[in-house]
Amino acid sequence: MPLNLPEGKRLAVNIGVDFDAQCAPNGDTSKLSPAFLSRGDFDVEVGAPRLLALFGKYQIPTTWCTPGHTLITFPDSIRSVLDHGHEIAAHGAYHESVPSLTEREERRLMELQLSQHEKIVGQRPRGYRSPAWDFSDSTLGILEEFGFAWDSSLMGRDFIPYRPRPVVVHREEPHEFGPPSSVLELPVSWYMDDVPALDHVPGMLAGLMSTEGVFARWRDTFDYAYENEPGGVVTLTVHGLVSGRAHAIMMLERFIRHTRQHDDVWFATLSEIHDRWSD
Repeated sequence: MPLNLPEGKRLAVNIGVDFDAQCAPNGDTSKLSPAFLSRGDFDVEVGAPRLLALFGKYQIPTTWCTPGHTLITFPDSIRSVLDHGHEIAAHGAYHESVPSLTEREERRLMELQLSQHEKIVGQRPRGYRSPAWDFSDSTLGILEEFGFAWDSSLMGRDFIPYRPRPVVVHREEPHEFGPPSSVLELPVSWYMDDVPALDHVPGMLAGLMSTEGVFARWRDTFDYAYENEPGGVVTLTVHGLVSGRAHAIMMLERFIRHTRQHDDVWFATLSEIHDRWSD
């Protein structure tokens, strides 16, 4: 089922910024070394301002999926994002590994991050993106319980939003599927994320791929959707500590220019895209 896009628009595009700052590796390591913290410094002091300038140049509204830790540690940066007209969405409390949490702890951290959003942003977020791009068995129900309109963490489609279902997994019998959720899924993909291809963390992530190859992947994904999935959405995920680097932001701008060659492409926040969906 396609989105009900604004008149004259064929395809929606969202650029989502995961504003992890100094808590990015929390789901993967128990200790944040000075090197990890310096990457967060770059995100806040260099990467995020460069992205804001780029989006301002092309007048593109974006969604910044932001951990509560970033909100309370760098409130001036959050105000800058809001002053530039962008959306703030939830992205965990401290970039925790959601699948490893107990239900009790996951609910506690959800309450914590929502209180931080209310304090710093002034309101609760409408949407959520898991720091791990994965759920526990409890996550979907917790999102419903706390009234989220949308999620952007799962990969059950590529260009069309959908209603995720809880699944009971069996090895030797068919899986059991629950009812579709009230939460709308705006799907993501590792193929359309800058970190796996471009980042580098010694001993954890090789990355360091050529921007030519990454650009070709992003371009081809967009071109396919434009030709074959009218009424769909292309969801791109970037990080200031990666796409704020000189070579990567040049590639991101190149991608923006490519998409803007089509005057029937609609750049929007994830909440704006959610509001164009009807079951």
